[in-house]
Amino acid sequence: MLKTPIARGVALATLGATLAIPTLAQAAFVEDTKAGLELRNFYLNSDYRQEGADQSKQDEWAQGFILRVESGYTEGTVGFGVDALGLLGVKLDSGRGRTGTGLLPATASGAPDEYSELGLTAKAKVSKSVLKVGTLQLKNPAVATSDSRLLPAVMRGAQVVSNEIDGLTLDLGYVDQINNRNSTNYEDMGINTSGKGITGTKGVESDEFVYLGGTYKVTKDLSTSYYYSNLEDLYKQHALNLVHVLPIGKDQSLKTDLRYQRSTDDGNTNVDNKAFGAMVTYSLSGHGFGLGYQRMSGDTGFAYVGGNIDPYLVNFVQIGDFAKEDERSWQARYDYNFAAIGIPGLTFMTRYITGDNFERTGVSEGKEWERDTDIAYTFQEGALKNLNIKWRNATFRSNGTADDIDQNRLIVSYTIPLM
Repeated sequence: MLKTPIARGVALATLGATLAIPTLAQAAFVEDTKAGLELRNFYLNSDYRQEGADQSKQDEWAQGFILRVESGYTEGTVGFGVDALGLLGVKLDSGRGRTGTGLLPATASGAPDEYSELGLTAKAKVSKSVLKVGTLQLKNPAVATSDSRLLPAVMRGAQVVSNEIDGLTLDLGYVDQINNRNSTNYEDMGINTSGKGITGTKGVESDEFVYLGGTYKVTKDLSTSYYYSNLEDLYKQHALNLVHVLPIGKDQSLKTDLRYQRSTDDGNTNVDNKAFGAMVTYSLSGHGFGLGYQRMSGDTGFAYVGGNIDPYLVNFVQIGDFAKEDERSWQARYDYNFAAIGIPGLTFMTRYITGDNFERTGVSEGKEWERDTDIAYTFQEGALKNLNIKWRNATFRSNGTADDIDQNRLIVSYTIPLM
């Protein structure tokens, strides 16, 4: 149900523009069209290690098909176009008691054999500004739809991105519903409340999320951004980000990434959080050495849209977000690109995150930690060129009520260019 005039306008604009495009088609609209089919094979196993776990493991294997079509624009002062996103997930292995990985929908009778959806996005371009209406995949400090499972999460709404001023990107958007990674249904939005001390959300969902922000490239090595967002009735948030890359010498640099977010309630909740994060990375040839720090303060943990949304936090990693009330967390990270020794396409990453100082039921001080390792290889030539294989391993432990998890993901992906 479209509950607001804005939501109805978004739906009508999508339908109207989609129907109008064929009559406006011109050479550039067709010639600039890009299309690709990504084949994504995904195996995920989560082994729950704490005593008395409700579920001993989650274990599923599935094949995903992701079709992306991006048209060009018609000629004229205002150019029109349309994008399409086709998603299909096919079950290869699952079973009762093993669902819940996020690869496939979970039902009382187990996972279905397949699920699918089609998303359409109408777009218009004037000079260096683009309006999109319909299915959106968003990625900015205010909201980022997750693409870490078989199929990506998407949202429904409208977005304007403008690059009229050199070095400045303005970004504003309206969203009324979210479609999660393992779902074909659009839903209203809530807050991620896991361990964050946020109250007032029971039975409260929102069909209006708005954001406005921009990024300014001060110099080629320094950029800054500010975003304001509001999930109606639930929270308001201001987000600041500063990124600086200091060239030190040949194949050497020092990158500093500073983030600060201030979140407050919007009527129904008790949201009150200040989140500070810093990540410093020293790069030398193929090596990357990173140190991160993240601190939560205020009456609650960090607020962000619930469902499959990635929060803009330096210590949001494979399993945890380390964003509970008053939590402090540290991260040590190492990356290596084997292209530096003549093996292009092979990369390695490992990191360790530890958090403390948050309240947990039955313990004086909450503590948790996570260890992640990624190994990936993309074939560079031959019949398997551009085939990517990635193994992701994570171990998460907590002395409170959070799940203790050993997790493995194996992802094989290949994109076939169609146009």
